[in-house]
Parts: sequence; C-alpha cells; structure tokens
Amino acid sequence: MTTVNVPGIQVLSNQAPKAQAELFTDGALKFLAALHRTFESTRQSLLTAREEAQRRYDAGAVLDFPPETQAVRDDPSWQCAPPAPGLEDRRVEITGPTDRKMVINALNSGAQTFMADFEDSSSPTFANMLNGQINLRDAIRRQIDFETNGKKYKLSENPATLIVRPRGWHLDEPRVLIDNQPVSASIFDFALFFYHNAKEQVKRGKGPYFYLPKMEHYLEARLWNDIFVFSQHYIGLPQGTIRGTVLIETIPAAFHMEEILFELREHSSGLNCGRWDYIFSFIKKRRADRSAVLPDRKDVTMTVPFMDAYVRLLINTCHRRKVAAMGGMSAQIPIKDDPKANEIAMAKVRADKLREVTAGHDGTWIAHPLIEPIARGIFDQHMLGPNQYHNRRLDVKVTAADLLNTTVPGKITLDGVRENVSTCLAYTAAWVGGNGCIPYNYLMEDAATAEITRIQLWQWVKYGMRVDDTGELITVEYVDKLVEELAPTIKKIVAGVKDENVHIAKEYLRSQIRRQWPSEFLTSDLMPFLAVRDGVPPKFQKAAL
Repeated sequence: MTTVNVPGIQVLSNQAPKAQAELFTDGALKFLAALHRTFESTRQSLLTAREEAQRRYDAGAVLDFPPETQAVRDDPSWQCAPPAPGLEDRRVEITGPTDRKMVINALNSGAQTFMADFEDSSSPTFANMLNGQINLRDAIRRQIDFETNGKKYKLSENPATLIVRPRGWHLDEPRVLIDNQPVSASIFDFALFFYHNAKEQVKRGKGPYFYLPKMEHYLEARLWNDIFVFSQHYIGLPQGTIRGTVLIETIPAAFHMEEILFELREHSSGLNCGRWDYIFSFIKKRRADRSAVLPDRKDVTMTVPFMDAYVRLLINTCHRRKVAAMGGMSAQIPIKDDPKANEIAMAKVRADKLREVTAGHDGTWIAHPLIEPIARGIFDQHMLGPNQYHNRRLDVKVTAADLLNTTVPGKITLDGVRENVSTCLAYTAAWVGGNGCIPYNYLMEDAATAEITRIQLWQWVKYGMRVDDTGELITVEYVDKLVEELAPTIKKIVAGVKDENVHIAKEYLRSQIRRQWPSEFLTSDLMPFLAVRDGVPPKFQKAAL
C-alpha cells in the first residue's frame, strides 16, 4: 500500500510508483475526494436504477421515449454551446489506448482529434491507468518522446486535439479507497486528468475535452454535468470550458438523445454512434426477448433497420441542437502482407465512411493512422465545410418501433460461432494480461466487440438456436467442445499470452453461457484479476470467478 497524506484516502497498490508520486499530490487527492464525497451517492442510485430498469425489461416492459421529458423534445428553441477551440472540425478522429508510442502516433496521424482511451481499448491495470495519465500530461506540455529499437518518436508541430475517454459509470477503481469505499473509475480518470491538465490546456488554446461512455439515462448525463460545473468552480475555470461528447452506445440512451444533450448543453460537443457497444446493449437489454436473437455479428451491419434508425435519429437530434453527430469505428485495419486482402478491407472502410458522410455525420472514427488518408479523402470530398450542422435531416421520423426492429438478414453459421468463441477467448486472455485491444482476422477487437461475442454465445445457447449450415443445436456442451478445440490456438492470436490467462478466459466463457442472465460487463467481472496482480490486499478484493 502506498502512503498518502490526505485523510480518508488509501492507495492499495504500489504499482507505477513514479507515476503515483507525480499524480497523487495532496491537491489532486483532495480534489478526487471532494468529487467522490459529493457525487458517489448519486452514482450508486443511478446504477441501482439501471438494475431496476432491467428487471422491468425482463418482465416485458418495452423501451420508449421518456414521457416526462416530452417538453424538452418538443421545444425547438434550445441549442448546445458552439464548438470549443479545436473542435470546430472533427471530420477524422483517431482512437486508441494511452501508451506512450500510441499517444505520439495518434497525435501525429493527421486526424483532427485523438480520443485517448482509458476505457474499451485499455486493460485497466494500475500501471496502464497511471502511466497513461503521465503520457497525456507530457503530450499536452509537448514534453513527450519515445524510443524503441533505435527509432525515435516525437510530436509534430500541429498535433491533433486531445479528447479523453474515462471509464464508464459502472466501473470502480479498486486500487483507491475513499472513506473505505472504492472510488468511481469514471471520477478517478476524470479527476486526475482534469486537475493536472485543464488550466494548461486552456493556456495553450484548447480545453479539457472528454468522451463520455455507456450512459443509459439522461440523469447520468446530468451527473456528468454537475461534476463539470463543480470541477470548473473548484479550480477556477469559466463555466463551459469543459466539453463532453456522449457515446450513444446503449439502447436506452438512444431514447434519451435529446435529453442527454439538454442536460449537458452548456458543456456538450455532440453525440457519437458507438456502434459495437450498441449492438451488445441491444442484445443485453432485451435478453428476455427471444425475438431479439441476432445472426452472426458480421451480418449486423449499419444498414440493418435498427442500426440505420439509430444513426438517422442521432444525426437529426444533433443537428437540430447544433452539435456534432460523430460516426463510428470501422473495425478493419491495414493488411500489409496481402495487397488483395488489404484492398478488400479498405474498400469496406471507404464504403462505411461514404455512408456516414452522405448520411450527414460530421466526422468519423479510425483505429489506425494508415486509414486516415482514406477517411479524410472521403469526408473532404463530400463535406465542404467544417461540419454538416446545416443538414437537419428533416426527413427523419424515427419511432420506438424503428429502434427496436429485430429484422436482421443473416444466419448463425459455424464460422460465426467459432469466430465468437476464438475472439472471446483471445480478448479475455489478453485483457487479464494487461492488453486492451488486439488485432485478429484483420479486425481490431476491443472490449465492445468482445462483449458482442460473449453475449451472442449466451443468447444462442439460451434460446436453443441451431447452426444454419450444419443443423447442430448450440448447447453448453457444443460451446464447451469449441472452447477446448480453440483454446490452444489463442497463443497464435495473442503473442506471449500466459497459460493461466487462457485458463481464466476458458472458465469465464464457460460460466457465462451457463448463467440465467449474462453479466452486465466483462470488464467488471474480470477486474478482480487485475486487482490481485496489482497487489491489492485480499481483504479489499472482490471474489474473482
């Protein structure tokens, strides 16, 4: 355990001692404690409300737009704040974890912005989380460099605008206790970054900008807004300096888009189509609805009815309120050793980005710097100004039934089942080993895509689905057999993966397909393994598996 001077705070891990010494100043810890003591009870009540809502869905309640906020949706007069410095043009945003090399390459990629991710593409070991904070601090001050194998990396003259994604409301930070409670991972990530960097960012002509993940209700956006207001007062910044872009990546949030913007309107910089988590949420929230069974994940494209409705509503909502409607991530990555396969993959990227810009999106996400010229070229060709706020999409009339439409052409194939098993095993083993994103089959897999594989396997077992091309029934025994067959191949997918982590992944997937209902989040389930390895004393650990 690390010794700190602020009463009521315990740091339970000695990992990354240099980063701890630089980040855990008395001032930063007092700020963290103030946020926790002011807002933790609200966070807990909102998480309880999520559980209550799920019970209603399981009992047959149908998702719909909230009736109590009809006046907000009907009022055409309110708008969100104008774009903040550095956020006027967001046509290409690159995303990735916060390791030092990635930070430099992303900021130098040519993209307008870089979403530095403490969430789905990061495994939250304490060292990863703390060193990531140091890397962003150094990048803001242009003091970041990196050398490996004789190659040196340093920032360009005009790096991308930085946007930070903290972890979601559902996650705790188990290595830090305040008044004997784990602090919210969201508040922890936000507080350390904001306290150490906000004034420096403003001094350099930008500001503290955030991506806000996995919300399910407009009251969760209100909590973020309250934290923003509190934090700006605390360190003496003008209200409205912070900006937050909300990822609409849960199906409940799709019914709250207007309200989420309204709650954050002084601090809002738009909404984003977090497509992969959205598919995961579509299945998870409707877990008791047999009609919501989906085919292979490759068939759940952005053009199927429920995804298309979600996109159209998001663009219409954002442009009505004069903020950015950001597109999502194409999972394809460059294939350097096979030109023909690479051209097929890049053609999929081009088609996806063309769909986004012609639909009215103001920007898109990429995961690799080599894709930046492709995405930029398409947006430059079809988006002549810095954004498309003028494209109101007045033709859009999306109903609740449209957002819940389960018509998805496709099949459950043997290849689809096998790929889900392999991806879930590989990602889980990588994650507990400290790696939060892996390339597999020329796709970049992160927690969101891994969640789809987990929830689909559970769903197919739960509802006794059959493999279309073989006729076999998908049972726990069927998936168990595939787990045993495919587990030995994981070492070829994840370099250096340890046997113990493959074992954890196998047992985790087996346990999930046997549950009455799937767990809420893979990351919550597996966090105890990281806590153990980070040296958290046994009495503070939650049981793992």
